[in-house]
Amino acid sequence: MAKIALFGANGTIGSRVLREALNRGHRVTAVVRDPAKLTEQHDNLTVTTGDVLDPQSVAAAAQGQDVVVSAVGGGDGPGHVATITPAAKSLVEGLRSLGGAAPRLIAVGGAGSLRTPDGKQVWDTEGLPEFLLQIMHAHGDALDYYRTVSDVRWTNLSPAGLIEPGERTGTYRTGLDDLVVDENGKSRISAEDYAVALVDEIEKPRHVGKRFTVAD
Repeated sequence: MAKIALFGANGTIGSRVLREALNRGHRVTAVVRDPAKLTEQHDNLTVTTGDVLDPQSVAAAAQGQDVVVSAVGGGDGPGHVATITPAAKSLVEGLRSLGGAAPRLIAVGGAGSLRTPDGKQVWDTEGLPEFLLQIMHAHGDALDYYRTVSDVRWTNLSPAGLIEPGERTGTYRTGLDDLVVDENGKSRISAEDYAVALVDEIEKPRHVGKRFTVAD
């Protein structure tokens, strides 16, 4: 059983990570700005007020935990895009302040910087809307920042080219910096199976100091 501090528990991905972790018997502290908005109830769930953009708040939430998970992304509106890289820096600064007692960090990333089979990157795909490109590049900047960090144990998990709510199959394939595609060249994963992969990484860390990606 792991003790997990989870930022972004109200979001599409964060809510599924929360449910997956609780269903596996882990203890989760959901760190949210407004506890009244989190309706999930479970004996192993604690809800506390915190701010991912405040390193002191991050440090307080991380104290005594085994893992900090950040499911903070840009999918909830234009105002959230600008928080992706600052959140990464705040998380690292907060964990850094705990020294050797700092838990691991697993951060939800983006697919934009993944290499496609033609040698380009996902964000080079023609016709992508500007808002989506902004999210992709913000996650890419956050990943570039994480790759400069050597004193905090971080992992960045990129989804497939398409991630959306769906079925939990419990199976997935992994890659590192290359987009994982099927025999038809498609890359997708349900938010439920993405959560499975993330909690698997909590239980058996295989990508410390790395980015990895998952797809069906």
